[in-house]
Amino acid sequence: MAHAVKLLFPDTKVAIGPAIDDGFYYDFDRAEPFTPEDLSKIETKMKEIIKKNSPFVRKVVSRAEAIALFEQMGEAYKVELVEAIHDETVSLYDEDGFVDLCRGPHVLRTGRVKAFKLLSVAGAYWRGDAKNRMLQRIYGTSFETKDELKAYLDFLEEVKKRDHRRIGRELDLFSTDDEIGSGLILWHPNGSVIRRTIEDFWRDEHVKADYQILYTPHIAQLKLWERSGHWQFYRENMYEPMEIDDVAYELKPMNCPFHISIYKSSLRSYRELPIRYAELGTVYRYEKSGVLHGLLRVRGFTQDDAHIFCREDQIENEIRKILNFTLFVLNTFGFESYDIYLSTQPEKFVGTPEIWECSTEALKRALEAGNLPHHIDEGGGAFYGPKIDIKIKDALNRSWQCSTIQLDFNNPDRFDMNYRGSDGKDHRPIMIHRALMGSLERFFGILVEHYAGNFPVWLTPTQVAVLTIAERHEPFAQEVYQQLRAQGFRVQLDADNEKIGFKIRRATMKKIPYLVLLGDREVEERKITVRKRDGENIGPYTIEEFAGFLSEAVRNKQ
Repeated sequence: MAHAVKLLFPDTKVAIGPAIDDGFYYDFDRAEPFTPEDLSKIETKMKEIIKKNSPFVRKVVSRAEAIALFEQMGEAYKVELVEAIHDETVSLYDEDGFVDLCRGPHVLRTGRVKAFKLLSVAGAYWRGDAKNRMLQRIYGTSFETKDELKAYLDFLEEVKKRDHRRIGRELDLFSTDDEIGSGLILWHPNGSVIRRTIEDFWRDEHVKADYQILYTPHIAQLKLWERSGHWQFYRENMYEPMEIDDVAYELKPMNCPFHISIYKSSLRSYRELPIRYAELGTVYRYEKSGVLHGLLRVRGFTQDDAHIFCREDQIENEIRKILNFTLFVLNTFGFESYDIYLSTQPEKFVGTPEIWECSTEALKRALEAGNLPHHIDEGGGAFYGPKIDIKIKDALNRSWQCSTIQLDFNNPDRFDMNYRGSDGKDHRPIMIHRALMGSLERFFGILVEHYAGNFPVWLTPTQVAVLTIAERHEPFAQEVYQQLRAQGFRVQLDADNEKIGFKIRRATMKKIPYLVLLGDREVEERKITVRKRDGENIGPYTIEEFAGFLSEAVRNKQ
């Protein structure tokens, strides 16, 4: 691709072009933006290069030779890349006169490339630094066969159809506003209904699981974040402090220090432990504009956060309970496939090797007790303790990191946390950080794409639309509407003077699960015909029968 670009647009400078999980990209410095027509021209030129079946010839040269070569070619970005290499020699590849820097290995000839497609163009700062020049990144993908390529392109089309930003606009779920700020979400009434339903379920289940629900402030004095270590270790993700009465305050990036403060507000006994605190706490983290992405990457979001304070001998049992709770919640929302990772001690850590070994084994035993296959992420733990991460898979088999369970030996020491043991002495509790859904915003975006907006009945903003065929049917429609609303269902009444076909299409576009169609026969028999959003008719029902049918669906989280 880079060779084709240089042949077509000789003044373009090439930067870096790695392979990635689902294809490849290359960054270019060009005065004019690449257009879709340009991509088509580049593809045509690539096919010509492939047809020539030119060999890739490897050359190993000194750093000095490589720098001189790229300087002569006017490729300043390649010069900078070579200067950053510490080896005395570097490898280059020559393909029909086009020379590029590459570690290798490589296919032998251009003819080995079979089915490929250039996908899109995006902006990218050189070396990922916003202070550097903005380049143009061309994304592409390649497969062994045309059938494999077609399957992947079909997959990308399905991804586009399910894009939560598009569906969010169509279903009027959420928006952002430049005057308010990028990465800050405005929840519309429809989206708020779903969010409130999620939150109500979350609170109810946490109370059942013996958690205590907390509410904490959005800001705290800077010295709190210095004591917790966030200001030292997490500062690049935090905003600049603000001054109130000559005291520095900071928007919270985490909820942990607040929960610790509540724990420390009383003397604790070993008999009280474990103590489980949970909060839907909104936090604020600095994200660069270029990485913001709908609901999936934002600057202000709500964590379904919890912290458990327990004794060392309680770790395994608590982890087992958290795992069961996590999988129950994920399954309830329709996620039944996932990968689990156990992350172990990194090079830099706090605590003793003994407690790390003990805690890691406790996590492992909890996973094994639940018959949960898992991967070991050697050295992937946080500096303050080992952790379990759960990556859910959506309807398109894409993985999403949501749930995490982390042991913490750091904060109990930093905040001098204690409990009085059975021996009458003070002991340090173990702190467990735990999120089931992670960010509510991100989880909501994943849900939208998982269901393609066709939410299950218990979550959907409108569960039933009552549609009249003619004006004379409105009195009975009002009766149906009021009875269903009185039983707590989310119902819309459409008695507009429009044809029934138009009303059905309008309700279907809103992805409403059930449409109640009322005409002369329904009024006469006082029964209702129900149309599902997939077009299937069910019924007839009495109002009471249909309410019972809905109640069962909501109760079973269908």
